[in-house]
Amino acid sequence: MKTTFLSFATIAAIVLGIGNTTYAATKDSAAKSNEVSTVLTNVTKISKIEVHGNVELYVSDGSADQVKVYNHYYAESALVQSQNGVLRISSYSNQKLIVWVTAYDLRSISAYDNAEIRSFGKLSPIDLDVTLNNNSYAKLNMDGFSANIIVNDRAKADLTGSVTECSLKYNRSATVNSTNLVTANIIRVVDGDKNSRKDQELVGL
Repeated sequence: MKTTFLSFATIAAIVLGIGNTTYAATKDSAAKSNEVSTVLTNVTKISKIEVHGNVELYVSDGSADQVKVYNHYYAESALVQSQNGVLRISSYSNQKLIVWVTAYDLRSISAYDNAEIRSFGKLSPIDLDVTLNNNSYAKLNMDGFSANIIVNDRAKADLTGSVTECSLKYNRSATVNSTNLVTANIIRVVDGDKNSRKDQELVGL
């Protein structure tokens, strides 16, 4: 598995755009960038992330856990809370809350409402569970052994990379693009088909 090292300047340019002009949150960041961000230093041992509402989450592998929140999130209807390895992020403001999470041992991601999840670099956990609900969206580039992906309701998923074992379950109303996902074995279960009990296939590539 590879660890992706990302600079603040790189993620800030991609997440917020080079053209955005705001004020720095700290003296250190002021010397490097003019973006607003808050680093939550008391978050450790992240194994699961739950995202609710109008949130855009960027997630990457790293040697240590870190949560960086863009925007003045304390002044908005937002909550970022960590408890027993579960990081919960929610915002119901009209302005999308942008969060970048670096995790050492991430195992599960769940998204609800209109939340968006995007990997930055390749995610390479040994086992990863992803559940998308409502109108959420995920764009994930993976390089791992096992992935269990569930896409409910009208959620959407774009999956790329390489996974040895993959379980993919989704509703007929959901949208799943796995064309560029390379797997050794994949079990695909499609719900909501009135003409058959369940579509299930085992594909060896």
